[in-house]
Amino acid sequence: MPLHVIGRLDLDHCMAQIASIRKGLAMDVPVSDAKSQLTDLVRRAKAGEDVVLTRHGQPAVRLVPVRPKATPERRWAVMEAVRSRAGTALPSADAAHSQDFLYDPDTGLPG
Repeated sequence: MPLHVIGRLDLDHCMAQIASIRKGLAMDVPVSDAKSQLTDLVRRAKAGEDVVLTRHGQPAVRLVPVRPKATPERRWAVMEAVRSRAGTALPSADAAHSQDFLYDPDTGLPG
């Protein structure tokens, strides 16, 4: 069998493997089919499934659920949580020595 045919068969096999892996991660639906399944696709997207609408075989749109809008009370709670942790950062190297790991200790040159 000529080498270019073997290479082509291997490429086709690899592309098939990639497509099967991607299918496991995302639900690809042609836009023309999505029209009749929209309610089901929205339900699946809200449940966390990755729904991708395709046009001419290429990904075009991803359906994602809308995050609930943050209320003033929720924002306040987040700010309080951040403030309560202020000053609790772990100690680290000072600025003068923060990049010492980039240099060889024996020669002083970048290593």
